[in-house]
Amino acid sequence: MQSPAIGVIGGSGLYQLEGLTQPTEHEIDTPFGSPSDVIFGGQLAGRQVYFLPRHGRGHRLQPHELPHRANLWALRSLGVRWIICVTAVGSLQEKYAPEHLVLPSQFFDRTSEVHTFFGGGIVAHAAFADPISAALQRLIFEEATALGRPVHLGGTYVNMDGPQFSTRAESETYRRLGFDVIGMTNLAEAKLAREAEIALATMAMITDYDCWKVDEEPVTADAVLGHLLANAETAKQLLARVIPRIPEPLNDPAHRALDLALVTARPLWPAETCERLRPILGRFLEA
Repeated sequence: MQSPAIGVIGGSGLYQLEGLTQPTEHEIDTPFGSPSDVIFGGQLAGRQVYFLPRHGRGHRLQPHELPHRANLWALRSLGVRWIICVTAVGSLQEKYAPEHLVLPSQFFDRTSEVHTFFGGGIVAHAAFADPISAALQRLIFEEATALGRPVHLGGTYVNMDGPQFSTRAESETYRRLGFDVIGMTNLAEAKLAREAEIALATMAMITDYDCWKVDEEPVTADAVLGHLLANAETAKQLLARVIPRIPEPLNDPAHRALDLALVTARPLWPAETCERLRPILGRFLEA
């Protein structure tokens, strides 16, 4: 039996995954449109890996333009059951400096969009109290520590819409509420991964202090470029160490997330919706 595949979603500064053998490219047409880019496949340490650049190669897509449902549907259709998300974030706390790595355990939603695969006659309410795979998060922490990288286990990622950065009033409010990092993309991925029964962990790479820290340089795209490049190198090193250690058995709670989530009785599921969601609902349709 083939081992479940591992997905990597690359963020700002990480547009390719090095070291893949037997490379493949996958242009996937999904019911939710086209993914952000071609999905790149290959073998790494004997594991099947698929890499998707979140913003497209060359960083062509704004945060609000990202086709999250297409991205996660496409990865799930390729057999991905574990995902590591690499994402650039701003720090809301003094202790998280640029080029530090934060492994958030929680999210706080400040977005205006709804992210779900369901609807069209099938209702599902997936549990999301613990949105991160603790086992995958722990592996990343152990390998970052072994590499001597400054890494912080746990914390809350607040997800704003963007594409503009925060106002100072917003940044100060998030900070006083005790949030740790701020970004524009990762919450949707975590929500959709949970519905797709994919175990997910996030590598939040600090690029700046948002705008609350007035004694630091202003937050601009140019100001964070150097930190982006350094973070991308750290991410590549970490991924090469973490991927071989990811369990092959589907033993994470996320891998059975739909067991208690599906509300609509099976005989009432519309055939069209079943086909649209076949990569996600396959085990229920074949039962």
